[in-house]
Amino acid sequence: MLLAELVSTARAVAATPSRTAKIAALADLLSRLDEHEVAPAVGLLIARPRQGRVGVGWRGMGGLDVGHATEPVLTVDDVDLFLDELLATSGAGSAAVRSGTLRAFADRATAEEWEFTTRVILGELRTGALEGVLLDAIAAAADRPSADVRRAAMLSGDLGETARLALAGTAADLDAVGLVVGRPVMPMLASTAATPADALAVTGAASVEYKLDGARIQVHRDGADVSVFTRTLAEITSRVPEIVEAVRQLPVERVILDGETLSLDEDGGPRPFQDTMARFGSEASSSVVLRPWFFDILHVDGRDLLDEPLSARLVELERVVGLLRMPGVVTDDPETAEQLSREALSARHEGVMVKALDSTYAAGRRGKSWVKVKPVHTFDLVVLAVEWGSGRRTGLLSNLHLGAFDPTGEFGEPGGLVMVGKTFKGLTDQLLQWQTAHFEAQAIRRTASTVFVEPSTVVEIAIDGVQRSTRYPGGVALRFARVKRYRDDKSAAEADTIGTLRRMLAP
Repeated sequence: MLLAELVSTARAVAATPSRTAKIAALADLLSRLDEHEVAPAVGLLIARPRQGRVGVGWRGMGGLDVGHATEPVLTVDDVDLFLDELLATSGAGSAAVRSGTLRAFADRATAEEWEFTTRVILGELRTGALEGVLLDAIAAAADRPSADVRRAAMLSGDLGETARLALAGTAADLDAVGLVVGRPVMPMLASTAATPADALAVTGAASVEYKLDGARIQVHRDGADVSVFTRTLAEITSRVPEIVEAVRQLPVERVILDGETLSLDEDGGPRPFQDTMARFGSEASSSVVLRPWFFDILHVDGRDLLDEPLSARLVELERVVGLLRMPGVVTDDPETAEQLSREALSARHEGVMVKALDSTYAAGRRGKSWVKVKPVHTFDLVVLAVEWGSGRRTGLLSNLHLGAFDPTGEFGEPGGLVMVGKTFKGLTDQLLQWQTAHFEAQAIRRTASTVFVEPSTVVEIAIDGVQRSTRYPGGVALRFARVKRYRDDKSAAEADTIGTLRRMLAP
């Protein structure tokens, strides 16, 4: 298949707000792919190619002087081979070789194809076709039940391979995909509620547990072999030896655990989220030690637990992890749930998770079985620009320009970003130093007062609410915004939408 066909479909999907139309366009594309093209094409559509990161960033792409073809000739296979070349380039002189490879590809690509490929490499492709839409498109193209496709994707953790099996294999091939110790599973996600009582009204009797200000982990153990994965299924085993050792001490041979980790200060309280995320990007250090807390168990010693109710899974979890279990209570009483929430907040944690006792583990979906309760409104927004500070912040990038995701293009380009406010609050001296270096490296243009940056950095912002505004194109502005943390584990395409913010406006 020509790359131009994939690019054209991606543009069409981004331009329509209709989920049905998105699914139809993607299903048509998928049905026309050769079997060997399916996995690479799916990776391109979600900006997660099978090669992963290929050693190219905004600085490497932005500094290139390239020309383009006038007619499309590149195929999906050509892009896949090009990414293989980039991934294989390393060692002395690799930067020059990589630049040459990029220029050669750009010369063969049309301007649209080059822009698309650039966005894929940088993980910044926004088509409004996230995994849920693509899963339904795979089911439609293959004429398979959507539930079967979703389960196979959940258990394999590989959307491209799931698509290949669904399109080229048999129903039995798809059904044969099972839970494998050592292969990460898409994590179950949570919806939100304002109070524990509101959450219990949705779930009924529930396990009410601490919600830590930490990082999601999934841990697999097979004998002495332990693997640790992040929320996005990236493996970080070598970076977290203390978690590996803790799991090796558990009284099991084979197990899959879901949980969170964070680092503690000298008083036993949680360190800032940034400290935890910094450990995910580096090897262990004596000053920052990660401790795991587990809240679910998916497999134990030959027994799959995904389809068993949470009440049964918690019995096994308690037996296996003991003191490493996430603090919580089982209750249907709102006051009991509220008391646990107060305890979590007083211990400087985020809030609580309320999980229906009869729920199975529905990975990769944000349903009503798990409900997150945090007392402060927080949103994941994208940094568009940063202003230079004054006074004691002179010489530091301080005031952030914040954007929300606009998937339908109601306020601009489909899949674009809409500015919703600014903030310089909540920034520590250490964070100011970090963001100055970070955003200087991501600059795309400058004025005397402001550095405009590539819209790829996600920051979690706490707000007291929103208000109507004529200043910003989305008609909404943040009230009392302050920085809570940077989300190194999220891409810009996962930022909160302008629609979510507008729904907070008083009627």
